[in-house]
Amino acid sequence: MTDPTPGTALDPLALEDATTLPTYAKPPLALVRGENATVWDHTGRELLDLYGGHCVALLGHSPPRVVEAIRQQAGELLFYSNAVYSPVRAEASARLVDLAPEGLNRVFWCNSGTEANEAALKLARAVTGKSGVIAMKGAFHGRTVGALAATWGDSYHAPYRAILPQTHFVPFGWEGAVAEALESGDVAAVILEPIQSMAGMTEAPAAYYQALRQLCDAHGTMLIFDEVQTGVGRTGAFSYSEHVGVTPDLITLAKSLGAGVPVGATLVSDAIAKTVKTGDQGTTFGGGMLAMAAVRATLDQLVEDSLMPRALALESAFRDALTSVDNVVDIRGRGCLLGIELDRPARPVAVALRDEHGIFVGTSGHAPTLRLMPPLTTPMDAAGRLADALGEVLRAG
Repeated sequence: MTDPTPGTALDPLALEDATTLPTYAKPPLALVRGENATVWDHTGRELLDLYGGHCVALLGHSPPRVVEAIRQQAGELLFYSNAVYSPVRAEASARLVDLAPEGLNRVFWCNSGTEANEAALKLARAVTGKSGVIAMKGAFHGRTVGALAATWGDSYHAPYRAILPQTHFVPFGWEGAVAEALESGDVAAVILEPIQSMAGMTEAPAAYYQALRQLCDAHGTMLIFDEVQTGVGRTGAFSYSEHVGVTPDLITLAKSLGAGVPVGATLVSDAIAKTVKTGDQGTTFGGGMLAMAAVRATLDQLVEDSLMPRALALESAFRDALTSVDNVVDIRGRGCLLGIELDRPARPVAVALRDEHGIFVGTSGHAPTLRLMPPLTTPMDAAGRLADALGEVLRAG
């Protein structure tokens, strides 16, 4: 394409469309700045962001403490690979395992949730000597080969079916189906999202997760919780597993973990860690200094500002405000990971909230369900603002 004349600006929407693969469905919105739960687009328009950059902006946009930590680390040492030790990596690792459920004392650092799930699935196969995987209908675990195989949906699988490892899918929330699938004897792992976000914020009773733990123990199978969305305090506990009294063998984290900086982590027990040999896993950029500085600052602020209890307070505020809105059928989820089911398709409602009221929310694979994934630092009055706007949009038809 022709270079722009010096001093002129290209339309960012047109430029991005002309130079990137069309893999994402995006609104006509180019964001240029953010502060806490507010973002501004390239025209100067202000929006309340209750989508959180797709469940990433745990501390709000450009949180000063994280920004300063990155700035300081960049000035000291921008990057060196895992060929050497790193003080900031050591400190981030110590903070993470301190917050993790008891017994998950080791971490493998990577760059995304998909990579974290790949590592977990590989470790489960290596530890058990088995190859099979049980995953849930409605699940989303990522788009690399191993994670994609555990993601539900023919539209995801069809172009790549020839290279995908075989996965047995069962209904989410039905432990009997898992028990039956485990009878094959060759199941390395049961992997699930404790709350199925993409499927419309579906959640099972605590007894279901407890039954999975017992079944996996009985069959020598690893239990993996994909907490890429539920983890790092978003549901009011650092790990969702704390809500249901279950400790998985492996937990995967990403999204909120770096408050906006790409990072992923796989937490494992000492027993699993003892089976890992040098060279079994690897990544050039995983555990890089900038990401570790962001993680350390994120976890420090999460604890010192008591943001996990605040996630529950925000949940209460949203539930109280939205319960009074006509045409809201159900409110699901925990903390700052909520699904709002309507009596109609959610997508046109999300568009109207954005375009007419300056409120950014998400949709899901369940057509009537809006998703809220706001920062834990979101002002409490955001709940009332959303309820007022949602009521107006729904009344307008």
